[in-house]
Amino acid sequence: MDFADLFPFAPEVGYLSLIMVNFIGSLVPFVPLPGFLLLATMSVGDKFDLHVLALTSAFAATAAKQIIFLVSYEGRRIIKQSTRDRMRPFERLVKRYGAAAAFVAAATPIPDDLVYIPLGLAKYSPKRFLVATLAGKLVLSYVIVFVSHYLGLSLVEPYMEDIESPAPIYVGIVIFGASMTLVVVLLLRLDWRRIMGRIAPWTLDDAGDDARDDKNGSSVAADRDDDSGRDDDSGRGHAG
Repeated sequence: MDFADLFPFAPEVGYLSLIMVNFIGSLVPFVPLPGFLLLATMSVGDKFDLHVLALTSAFAATAAKQIIFLVSYEGRRIIKQSTRDRMRPFERLVKRYGAAAAFVAAATPIPDDLVYIPLGLAKYSPKRFLVATLAGKLVLSYVIVFVSHYLGLSLVEPYMEDIESPAPIYVGIVIFGASMTLVVVLLLRLDWRRIMGRIAPWTLDDAGDDARDDKNGSSVAADRDDDSGRDDDSGRGHAG
């Protein structure tokens, strides 16, 4: 099977196909591979401008990842408090290295949503996340474009010679995405307080901030009520 058979529509649709595949592939958690493959395919030869390919790929992927981040940012409201308590140390760890973590995840072909979702749950700065992710995606896109353009697909095509149909590759991508989704579910169920307590004890500091804030708020309100009650009593005593 020829590498281009994975995306037979690419030459006709052009840059629009790259936008669609990159955006949809990046929007579905843990399934960025189709975008990488299409970008590499379109970078071979001189039919497409290399800079437009890299920029188009980077911006489409970043837009999709920003949506995932914002959904996680707001989605913490629907997560059980017990799950939030377990995740808080891990959120602190990721948040501490937020921009660097987002950049490295974007600039490498790792399952970056394993970093982006915790950053959203930790309410990391959306602006900083956007800048770091876009920078990383630009680096990754340019690397794919230039390597594919100047070296061709010779590094990948030998592995595809015995494949007669693209169907197994599509199935593999779906299985990989499902597996990574399962990993996220497991991450949400792990007791990160116990894990991080061994390797990064500082992440346990102020783990009960929210609870203490609520208690402090209740104590302050109760103190104010007591003070006002004493004032009322003293006022009535003077009046008597």
